[in-house]
Amino acid sequence: QVQLVESGGGLVQAGGSLRLSCAASGSIVNFKMAWYRQAPGKQRELVASISAGENTSYEDSVKGRFTISRDNVKRMVYLQMNSLSREDTAVYYCNAQWRIPQTDYWGQGTQVTVSS
Repeated sequence: QVQLVESGGGLVQAGGSLRLSCAASGSIVNFKMAWYRQAPGKQRELVASISAGENTSYEDSVKGRFTISRDNVKRMVYLQMNSLSREDTAVYYCNAQWRIPQTDYWGQGTQVTVSS
C-alpha cells in the first residue's frame, strides 16, 4: 500500500510556473507514476507519466511546457509546469500504478488555478 500526498498547487498568473510535488509513504521504485488533472465538469485526464525506467510521456497540450520527474530514493514525483495558461486550471492528482495485479493509488489532489 502506498499513500500519496500532493503539494505545490496554488494561484499563479498566466505565463507563470509551478512545481507540484508528490510524496509517497512507501517505495515507488517499481511503480509507474503519473500526474492527472480534472477541471470542473470535465473528466480526469492524464497529463504526464513516467515509468520505472524513467521513460516519460505527455499529453499533447502540455508537451514542451511540463516536465515529470521522479526521485525513488526520496520517494518523490514532481511536475514542473511552465508557461501556464487558464486551460491548465484543474485539480492535479498524483497516481501510482502497480501493473500486476492492476492497482492504482491516488493522492487527494492539489488545486492549480491560473489567473489572467
